[in-house]
Amino acid sequence: MRLHPTLHHHIVNALGWPELRPLQAAAVGPVLDGEDALLLAPTAGGKTEAAVFPLLSLMEADGWSGLSVIYVCPLKALLNNLLPRLETYGGWLGRRVALWHGDVTAARRQAILRNPPDILLTTPESLESMMVSTKVDHRMWFGDLRAIVVDEVHAFAGDDRGWHLLCVLERLTHLCGRPIQRLGLSATVGNPPELLAWLQGSSKRPARVIAPEAGPAPAPDVGLDYVGSVPNAARVIAALHRGEKRLVFCDSRSLVEQLGASLRELGVTVFLSHASLSMDERRRAEQAFTEARDCVIVSTSTLELGIDVGDLDRVIQVNAPSSVASFLQRLGRTGRRSGTRRNCLFLALTHDDLLTCAGLLLLWSRGYVEPIVAPPSPQHIVAQQILALALQEHRIGSRLWQEWWNGLGLFGPSALPVAEHLVAEGFLESDGPLWFIGPEAEKHFGRRHFMGLTAVFTAAPEFAVLHGRQELGKTDPSLLTASVDGPRLILLGGRTWRVTWVDWKRRRCFVEPYDGGGGRARWVSSGIGGVSFAVARAMRDVLLGEDPPVSLSQRAVGGLAAVRKDNLEIVHPGGTVIVRAPSGDLRWWTWAGYRGNTTLKATLGSLADESQRVDDLYLRLRGDLTAAEWRSAAPALRDRLCLPEVDDKAVDGLKFSAALPRRLAVATLSTRLAALDTAATVLDEPQRFTIL
Repeated sequence: MRLHPTLHHHIVNALGWPELRPLQAAAVGPVLDGEDALLLAPTAGGKTEAAVFPLLSLMEADGWSGLSVIYVCPLKALLNNLLPRLETYGGWLGRRVALWHGDVTAARRQAILRNPPDILLTTPESLESMMVSTKVDHRMWFGDLRAIVVDEVHAFAGDDRGWHLLCVLERLTHLCGRPIQRLGLSATVGNPPELLAWLQGSSKRPARVIAPEAGPAPAPDVGLDYVGSVPNAARVIAALHRGEKRLVFCDSRSLVEQLGASLRELGVTVFLSHASLSMDERRRAEQAFTEARDCVIVSTSTLELGIDVGDLDRVIQVNAPSSVASFLQRLGRTGRRSGTRRNCLFLALTHDDLLTCAGLLLLWSRGYVEPIVAPPSPQHIVAQQILALALQEHRIGSRLWQEWWNGLGLFGPSALPVAEHLVAEGFLESDGPLWFIGPEAEKHFGRRHFMGLTAVFTAAPEFAVLHGRQELGKTDPSLLTASVDGPRLILLGGRTWRVTWVDWKRRRCFVEPYDGGGGRARWVSSGIGGVSFAVARAMRDVLLGEDPPVSLSQRAVGGLAAVRKDNLEIVHPGGTVIVRAPSGDLRWWTWAGYRGNTTLKATLGSLADESQRVDDLYLRLRGDLTAAEWRSAAPALRDRLCLPEVDDKAVDGLKFSAALPRRLAVATLSTRLAALDTAATVLDEPQRFTIL
């Protein structure tokens, strides 16, 4: 074994491992040889050790000193969870590990700056904050950097946090004056080579995907049930698997709260976890769940990633997750004990949800996993990065600034109009050949030492909810302004609270416990929703008679039969169907998914009902459109595909859009909404007119 002898000794004697897992053994050579790599394994597959063990060996063999490894995670809770483990591994070799994110105290940060660790656990936003802070000598602090580990890299790459992270990595590379080894850790993805190429950015190191074949494992136990309502879901969860630890996933915070309250009414020991609960509340819930046995924790995707919540017995999914990849993450939380197998029970609340669940499970059974694709046209991230560089360096050369990203494509010729706009509009001031932060940047992003410039996601405005001095979490302000009869009641942490006072200026509300129930939970979601083309087409296959090969309850069988009977006229194996209802409503059942239908609506122009909200499965056509007019117009549509239109509200919601020319902000959003290939595929299919 090529690992350092001391490390090898502790792996065998302290951990009691007679040998490394396949991924860990396969990663040793490439990492020690300095290659970039993408390490793939299911949840709990030992990815962290696969990266960290050889990096610790390199530290010793090559005499690395100072801050030499940065370990990046998408969630602070995941970092908190990793810290004790990595501190143990580093301690075997006399190496120190430290944690830095928004919840770390100022005093602790100052101590870290005075005495840099060997490994730093952090988030991309905290990295950016360090780089632009006047309190951090970033050239000294990052000067010894040798490697970066990006945990859950798939969770970054699919949105703008990934572009932000990649840009920050390039600036770090420029700062330390050497190529930084890049290691990504991920669960199963549909396109590993492309994900690795994205992570490499400007890196020219040899690179490989490391994903050894897993040994034989029992087939997972996956089931689908139709329960019809949240209270019924709670009854099923309460009755099934008593005495076991059950992790229940819901894909909205409101549903987490409703289900948690229903379970508590049934006397179930239940804990909740979602992003609008305070950190203390989540930690208490996760700790209590870890130590308990007969209990349930209800969570959004906050517990989908590798946070340790102890030895799980069951995973239950209420309605469908957003993707097959997300389902695989959740399924992988179970089956870790010897003699057990992975399991997941789907509970569908409505017939529409039942169809979506069945479609997703059918897609999973075919071995499909979504490819991870970085969002196109991140012009707003280019603007943010130029401003962040000006903060970091105080002055940047008007002809040299692009060098900071080492030839990364985002900062080629397409970035010049963005930079010119920043100067022309006063976001950057010009002093001869130098640029520095201007008054417009101060106006838009300067609050709290430019903190708003370090995060690329926009958080919806929320009010802090306090019981005495204890913060319980946050709630949507609409719950505090809506007209109500009687006391104003909110649901948070699975409990009903009565609002006693609202501090509008400081965005706080104070509450006290309320025993009568009836609280409401609401949060505004952001981002592009809807199912994908792949899931939509699998749902159509279900309507056409194909069942997912999972355990179907009698209620699920009956529900699917009812769904098929009620929707006979909207599917056909030979193409898509256009249906005119007796009311005159004309719908084209495209089964194209949200982005596909958004693109088709733009392409159809006056043929479509322009007032409609786009659906995942169909488009409304103009009510007076005849079959002859459609057949005359349809053949030409394939050759004039259009990008979707975006409204002013959407543009204003794009982070940093104020720093972009309006046309570039609109182009960014319309490009991201578009699914041109999907639209072309649908238009190539035969269309059948049906009159009910």
